[in-house]
Amino acid sequence: MIKDMQKPVAAAVKRSINAAVLCVLLCWSGCGFADGIVIDKIYHPYVQLLEQELEWRTIFQDEQPAVADNTWLYQLAYGRSLSDRWFAELYLVGKKSAEQSFDIQAYELEAKWQLTEQGEFWADWGMLFELEKEANDDKWELAAAVLLEKEWRRWSGAANFYIVNEWGSSVENELESKLGLQARYRYSKAFEPAIEFYSGQDTRGLGPAFLGQRRMGNGQRLAWEFGAIFGLDNKSPNRTLRFLLEFEF
Repeated sequence: MIKDMQKPVAAAVKRSINAAVLCVLLCWSGCGFADGIVIDKIYHPYVQLLEQELEWRTIFQDEQPAVADNTWLYQLAYGRSLSDRWFAELYLVGKKSAEQSFDIQAYELEAKWQLTEQGEFWADWGMLFELEKEANDDKWELAAAVLLEKEWRRWSGAANFYIVNEWGSSVENELESKLGLQARYRYSKAFEPAIEFYSGQDTRGLGPAFLGQRRMGNGQRLAWEFGAIFGLDNKSPNRTLRFLLEFEF
């Protein structure tokens, strides 16, 4: 009887996931893009119970038409799991460029929802929700993303499909979307080479990335990421460097 009940539940979950992905893909193909740095972290749809983390991210972007040169974006965050399915994180975002000294730009609240158990379906699924408020302006941003991951042998592929809505007195209400893809080779825990692709507001970028982690005992882990993404057209930034350091405890 339990098995008979599991089948329609699994089918309903699969239909919901497919509908969400289709919605994001349709919006990605048809809507405009808002301002902002597109190249960033690739998210994975997994949540660990009782996990806490401190995260530092740095992104450098240069030589993009109509954008200040030597743009740096800094993100400092604290996060923790709320259950075995939900993870919440609070970000402080700073920015500087050749035209602007360092300043706190925004505050962001983020929540990740693991939809399926690892290996339950042909791929693993999750959702990401982000709410951002500009520090010195009446500008808000709400984003929702479908997170997808698939493993085969020593390879792992991840996809992030975003829909973002912006509003406020200082900005026109608009809908944007963006896409991030990553193919990663699991050579070892300490070193995993990858290739990443990003698409969004005036940005099409492709390039290598390198990831690694080290277990430190007592459930602690130090993880790092570095990526160098190069523009694929004359509207994209010529180069974008991204660095991430994450301490889990």
